[in-house]
Amino acid sequence: MSSKSARFFHQSLLAWYRRHGRALPWRRSHDPYATLVSEVMLQQTQAAAVVPYYIRWLRRFPTIRSLARASESDVLHAWQGLGYYARARNLHRCAKLIIENFRGIFPSDPNELKSLPGIGRYTANAIAVFAFDQPLPLVEANTGRVLARLFNIRDPIDSSSGRRKLWEASAKLTPRKPARDFQNAMMDLGSLICTVRNPRCQSALSGLPGEKILPGT
Repeated sequence: MSSKSARFFHQSLLAWYRRHGRALPWRRSHDPYATLVSEVMLQQTQAAAVVPYYIRWLRRFPTIRSLARASESDVLHAWQGLGYYARARNLHRCAKLIIENFRGIFPSDPNELKSLPGIGRYTANAIAVFAFDQPLPLVEANTGRVLARLFNIRDPIDSSSGRRKLWEASAKLTPRKPARDFQNAMMDLGSLICTVRNPRCQSALSGLPGEKILPGT
């Protein structure tokens, strides 16, 4: 993709996102702890199902220190209904390690974040992007589908070559600013427009007459 095409894509996508982006509660916060909570909850659960749990969790454990002080039974009780309880245990351990190893200061370096339990490349980058607005690539189900179609990646997305190409494509496409809005917009594009079935990637975006999501289409 040329730099001109990339700029066109960024402008069109962000304009669409300002009108049609999902109003998810974790998008209102730049708190890295709140971002961690949302990303861990979203690992195996749809966004709509996560919303009430996320809100209740932050009422019960509003800070990383309050979570670190909590008992495991309290943590698991607050998680009840979300399933995959290893996520709750990892989140609890993350809080304790951030207090112990980082003096309660949430790390912004993805490499430091990946040293925490249950945090891999995607979650580490997501925290750096959404809490610290770092221009880093993100590949998950929705963004991966958009990137595969945009860059015509034919390798299976669950293969090592497919994953590598998707991460490379995301790194090339992600703008320096505003990285946070851009990655949120990419997720919403995949969720709402560039869907698995009956995708509308090639059509004009709703609310943007004459502007198409893919340059040249």
